[in-house]
Amino acid sequence: MASKKTSVRKVTKTAVNEAQARDRQWILWDTEVKGFGLLVLPSGTKSFIYQYRLGGRGTKLRRYTIGRYGTWTPDGARDQAKRLAEQVGRGVDPIDAKRDKLAADAAAEEERHRAREMTFAKYAERWLSSGLKPGTRERTRENYEATLANHVTPSLGDKPLSEIERRDLVKVLDAVPFDQPAVRRITFAVMRMLFKWAAGRGDIDANPLEGIKAPSPANSRKRVLNDRELSLALRAAAGMEKPFGPFFDLIFATGQRRNEVAGLDWKELDRDNAEWILPAERSKNGQPHFIPLNAKAMAVLDALAGCLGDKKRNWPRKGLLFTTTGKRPISGFSRGKSRLDAAMLKIARTDAQSAGDDPEDVEIEPWRLHDARRTVATNFQKLGIRFEVTEAVLNHVSGASRSGIAEVYQQYDWRDEKKAALQAWSDHCDRILQGATDSDNVIPLRAANNSSGNSAQ
Repeated sequence: MASKKTSVRKVTKTAVNEAQARDRQWILWDTEVKGFGLLVLPSGTKSFIYQYRLGGRGTKLRRYTIGRYGTWTPDGARDQAKRLAEQVGRGVDPIDAKRDKLAADAAAEEERHRAREMTFAKYAERWLSSGLKPGTRERTRENYEATLANHVTPSLGDKPLSEIERRDLVKVLDAVPFDQPAVRRITFAVMRMLFKWAAGRGDIDANPLEGIKAPSPANSRKRVLNDRELSLALRAAAGMEKPFGPFFDLIFATGQRRNEVAGLDWKELDRDNAEWILPAERSKNGQPHFIPLNAKAMAVLDALAGCLGDKKRNWPRKGLLFTTTGKRPISGFSRGKSRLDAAMLKIARTDAQSAGDDPEDVEIEPWRLHDARRTVATNFQKLGIRFEVTEAVLNHVSGASRSGIAEVYQQYDWRDEKKAALQAWSDHCDRILQGATDSDNVIPLRAANNSSGNSAQ
């Protein structure tokens, strides 16, 4: 004979403990709250339930599982049943309400997960790996990465992308030192690209950078080292150990960009023809760049290769010239430049003391490493070198001789002229090091060539 499927008794702790499993599930209904009961399964599992009809007799009977005994106490489950009864009284189906709440909770958790995955730091990594324009050079990507790492991520790294506001970005820009307008401008440009990409993909509703005025461009620098300062720089570099001593020497000898010299590989060099071919992937304009090696550059490279004065020995076939790890080019340019400045000042004060002057009165006007290129260009003009040749030597990408119609029709590479210009510059540096003054150490290229029986132009 089958056991009774229901029983009526106030659902208390004692009643629940005394409720035994039967061969079929059964319910102990509570005498205090209508529809509240204890469901006992044949396995012995006991759960609190609330049973109801939404709409009165004739409507479908529904059963809401409150939870297992142990997780819920009888009194706690009864209070929950009362709340469910109030919902039913208002015409709200507790099961539907529970389903909606679970869905809302799941959506909220999904949004929290998405927010965690969409922090600025993680999104910046995604943008750098897949959001840059096709053809973006690795060096450019590295510069973007450094800008974000140094100026943006420290402030926004853990913040969800969707929560970043205009004031957050203003704070980032304001944190860039006032005396670094170029850094502020590139920081703005990198953030603009990143947030424009995010908005275009629908990862954010709007670009938070909209409405923020782009920082003003940095004033063009006009700092040029005079002959006395150039002599000090060359003497100081010659006395520095490698890699930075030869590195600074080669910058002054060739007038090329800091990063291009720092990343120089022996495979780019040809000793027999005294040439350096900067490959397109390392060139700012994405085109191979031919740099003749003058006597000063050749001496620096021979010394690095350990074959100075030995014309029979060859340079290494490959490998970085300026490295401390053997795998990556040198960095830490600011520290190297500080050592160069200190060496220049020491030499200048020693010279002053030898001349009977007070060495403490000697100071050197601050200058940047990029000013070396401007110094080379300015001295080219003093040497009578054509503007187009200067542009070609420095590999300028936006000069008048390399833009517009000239860029289309002017395909001459100025190979011979560049060679003559850089050798004239090497000779000029030698004269400076020999102690000539500003007024008597400049020999125009045409005059120099005529005196040697050669024609440079």
